[in-house]
Amino acid sequence: MAFHLRDRELSLRDIAERLALTAGAKKGQGPSAATVMRMLREHDEQAVTAAGA
Repeated sequence: MAFHLRDRELSLRDIAERLALTAGAKKGQGPSAATVMRMLREHDEQAVTAAGA
C-alpha cells in the first residue's frame, strides 16, 4: 500500500496517515513518517541489490 501511495506522489506524512500497524504494541496505530521513509528506503535498497545479482 505504501508503494502505491508513493507512486501517487503523496508525502511521507500523508502515507503514514493512511497506514495502520497490524502487529506489535502499537497495533492499530499509524506509523511515523520516519518509519515509512525507512521502510521505503530499505525496500528500494533490496530491489537494487536483487537487480544487481
